[in-house]
Amino acid sequence: MYETRSFSGMNCTMAFAAGALVGSIVAILTAPRTGRETRDALNTWTRDISDKASRLPRAVRQAVDRGREAGRQAFTETYNEQH
Repeated sequence: MYETRSFSGMNCTMAFAAGALVGSIVAILTAPRTGRETRDALNTWTRDISDKASRLPRAVRQAVDRGREAGRQAFTETYNEQH
C-alpha cells in the first residue's frame, strides 16, 4: 500500500531554506580562499544574517496586523452587502 504525502507551502519553503543554508555553508567552506579570508567572509555573513533575523519578528508582526485588518474589512464589506 502506498502512502501519499502532501507538502504544504510552509514545508516546501522550510525545505528550500534549509537546502539554501547548507549549500551556502558548503560553498563558503570549500571556496579557494585563505583561512583569514574565509573567516572574514563568515563574519560578514553572520552579521548580515543576524541583522536580518533581528528585523524578522517586527516584519511578521506587521504582516499579521495588516492581514488581520484586511480580513476585518473584507468581512465587514461582505456582511454589509448581504444586509
